[in-house]
Amino acid sequence: MIYIFIFSFLSVFYAYFGYPLLLIALNKIYKNRIEIISDDYEPSISIITPVYNEESVIKEKIENSLGLIYPEDKFEIIFVSDGSTDNTEQIIQSYNSPRIKLVRTAQRLGKANALNTGLSKVKNEIIVFTDASIMLEEDALVEISTPFQDSSVGCVSGEDYISEAEGEGLYGKYELWLRRLESETGSIVGASGSFYAQRSSTCKEFLEGVAPDFLSVLETVEAGYRAISSATAVGYMSCLKNPADEYKRKVRTLTRGMAALKQKMNLLNPIKYGLFSIYIVSHKIFRWLVPVFLLLLYISNYFLMGSAFFDLFFYAQTLFYISALLAYKNIFQVHQYTPFKISLFFCIANVAILDAMIKFFQGQRQEIWEPTKR
Repeated sequence: MIYIFIFSFLSVFYAYFGYPLLLIALNKIYKNRIEIISDDYEPSISIITPVYNEESVIKEKIENSLGLIYPEDKFEIIFVSDGSTDNTEQIIQSYNSPRIKLVRTAQRLGKANALNTGLSKVKNEIIVFTDASIMLEEDALVEISTPFQDSSVGCVSGEDYISEAEGEGLYGKYELWLRRLESETGSIVGASGSFYAQRSSTCKEFLEGVAPDFLSVLETVEAGYRAISSATAVGYMSCLKNPADEYKRKVRTLTRGMAALKQKMNLLNPIKYGLFSIYIVSHKIFRWLVPVFLLLLYISNYFLMGSAFFDLFFYAQTLFYISALLAYKNIFQVHQYTPFKISLFFCIANVAILDAMIKFFQGQRQEIWEPTKR
């Protein structure tokens, strides 16, 4: 049991702390900087935003997109309606701007089909993928396009910040920090699904049931380019008000991420892909296995009780999980306190991983896209 305990503890530690320490050490030894040649670099850009029944946010999204600082003759905004049945399409059509294009799919077939429909209309150099729910800072197009001056860069992720979400917000900042560290030594493992850009020459057809942002990164690296993160290309989203919706979003995202990696298992070859293979194992696979390690840690700890150290460690774990349960049930109004919010978010995130793993190995897929309402 002691070996299971040690292995599980070290695995959880590596997933959350050891991997960042490895990245920090690599940054001390090696930096793969982006070559910025000119401040006047302005490639042509197509923004693709898939929408389905987004009437509550689409007006704000259009205004936000039109207000972006970029030469008007060098970017277009393509909204792809995946069979919307509310007033989304009418609101888009009410804007008399040559930069706005509305494309309708023949029938509702999901996000991948909507993205592919948008891709078929693109002729510009850079494609920016955004969700309707994210609002970009006015210089976001300039900032996300600038790194493409470096011929080694094929994909750039923006940074999305979630308001009013302490647990998720802290975790989001942690993920953004990891992306920056990965960028400085090679390629990021995952892009922001709500805001990222890719060279149109490297964009391939998206597959339904597969995370498009993760797949874009994997295909970029496979094609010999780098995928990086831009700390200055920023967007903002509201947190999901319904915890059940947030949970379903996590499970869907995780399942699709696993499906994306399944398509590109060849990238796990460190001989060919070097550090990127290590990054995938560390950032994705180890993270997906954390709930398994946590279960093994708790069970092995129980059987090792009898000494002060193992007793204290077991009680600490138990107290942590009880605090998450109290926050979930909002007993004694503890949900308003940050430590309880963090423990709840951590537990929900890992339960979602287990749920996603089961669905993935059972072959369950959500084929029709349901955008989360924020």
